Amino acid sequence: MRLLLALCLTIPLSAVLAQTETPEVEAPPEQVLLVGQRPGPGLWKVSKDDHVLWVLGIYTPLPQKMEWRSQQVEVTLAQSQEYLAPPAAHAKVGFFRGLTMLPGLIGIKKNPDGATLRDVLPPDVYARWLPLKAKYLGDNDSIERERPIFAADTLFSAGLKQAGLTRGMVVSTKLDAIIKQHKIKVTETGIKLDMDGASDMMKDFKKSSLADAACFDKTLARLETDIEAMRVRANAWAKGDIEAIQKLTYPDQDNECNNAMLGAEFVKNRPGFQNIKERVRTAWLDSAEQSIGANASTFAVLPLSNIIGADSYLAALKAKGYQVDSPE
Repeated sequence: MRLLLALCLTIPLSAVLAQTETPEVEAPPEQVLLVGQRPGPGLWKVSKDDHVLWVLGIYTPLPQKMEWRSQQVEVTLAQSQEYLAPPAAHAKVGFFRGLTMLPGLIGIKKNPDGATLRDVLPPDVYARWLPLKAKYLGDNDSIERERPIFAADTLFSAGLKQAGLTRGMVVSTKLDAIIKQHKIKVTETGIKLDMDGASDMMKDFKKSSLADAACFDKTLARLETDIEAMRVRANAWAKGDIEAIQKLTYPDQDNECNNAMLGAEFVKNRPGFQNIKERVRTAWLDSAEQSIGANASTFAVLPLSNIIGADSYLAALKAKGYQVDSPE
């Protein structure tokens, strides 16, 4: 799970910005994924007076063989004075301190007391797991001893790969190159988490159980019912068809998986790990307002769920008096 090393190094975006769960809607069949160069969606415009914040909505998964290139993004970013990095919660530790923690990571993915997935999952859920494991992972017996949250992530990644999809870094890699080329100021917009006692946190995690059966169940549901819709949404983003993405809702598992990790006993007694999602949202909004006030042009990246979802960051800026215009 991407949250694994986050416990000692950094909590990734998915851990704090889970998409709002919505009822599933059947997607139209679309067998062929787009390949070659694609522009993605246009930019949202947030403005006040002559100051503009341009926002690119990112999405995952995307077609593996798609090359993303947007002339609008390249020109707009190159002409901006500041780049707001995606919102996140960072829990970084020093290099040497991190090395001292590595022994504590051994076995961290395993269930406590040698339990297996059969032992910790409801029988009906485990029965659904077996055919999906055979389809996407083949003969992988070692995964049977992993915690459901980690086994689910491994299974989901394998399912995406087989479907021609990727959770890769195609967009961020291109943006980083433009930022470096034009020497644009980069501002981190998230929060830093207190990692005092990180080694003890690792020990507590290895001993404690997680309420991650719901995360596992929802991940199975995505692979059972949503693969084709994921391909449709990936194509829609590649073509810049935001309306199509908005029409296709799905049983997203991130919310359940994040709740399992961030609501676990090993973080409940650590004040610095409470209300992460709300704190990250507030930090991003503060950064956005400061950059709009200081720059003629600022460029930012947000997950589409934070733009068109129920917890829209841009709606919050609009409520504060900023003009918000959607891509044409």
